[in-house]
Amino acid sequence: MPISGPATEPDLANNNNTGSTIRPYGDSTDTSGPRSGTTLKENILVHTLLNDWFHDDFFRVPVIAVLRGLTPAEAVRSATRAWDAGVEHVEVTIESPEAVPTLAAVANAAAERGVAVGAGTVIRIEQLDAAASANASFTVSPGLDEGMIQESIRRGIPHLPGVATASDILRAKAFGLIWLKAFPASVLGPDWVKAMKGPFPDVRFVATGGMKSATARSYLDAGISVVGLSSDFSSDEGAAAVRQLLASIQGTGPAE
Repeated sequence: MPISGPATEPDLANNNNTGSTIRPYGDSTDTSGPRSGTTLKENILVHTLLNDWFHDDFFRVPVIAVLRGLTPAEAVRSATRAWDAGVEHVEVTIESPEAVPTLAAVANAAAERGVAVGAGTVIRIEQLDAAASANASFTVSPGLDEGMIQESIRRGIPHLPGVATASDILRAKAFGLIWLKAFPASVLGPDWVKAMKGPFPDVRFVATGGMKSATARSYLDAGISVVGLSSDFSSDEGAAAVRQLLASIQGTGPAE
């Protein structure tokens, strides 16, 4: 499923990952780092285009698989279980350069199904290069960093930043972002979600961090739009539980 982005601005959408070489980020010579500010042109684009990054039907299935610390073969097996259970999208974390080939393997498998794979635990600018070279369609971060958002805008790479406080959410909304990662969700809890949805009813949260299929429904009922599940996809039994969870949810759209 395609993700909308600033396609009409080629100078800000330089995300050409077709046929590229997989590029681990550990030895990157890119020293550009986060930029200190944005131009007027970029500021205008922020508020008009970022909400299109994750358009309404991208997260139409309220579960995303989050895979961490697996070999390429293990990750493809877990991703396949997720897809067969009805999950569309998968996140593969790249907290180390050794994880980039795993991301690439899952992205290749996803391309055959026409679904998107994201790169998770992206906390440094050079990881954007690694994610693009592995054909990731979007990136996810455990926190919110303005420099990372600015660079993602410049490159045209959809980015899902993490938030844990009302101040984090305000900072994200200043960039025009409404799809945010609630992390760590198991620590924040459903009551945090209810509290944040009061002043921020337009924000859509993707809850990750310690989530299980057995407790996911309480987060969805509290106002979470998507839950990120991990260990459930390590076995056929866990994947079956996810399938039952999805079947129990009325329709396939994200919870409001």
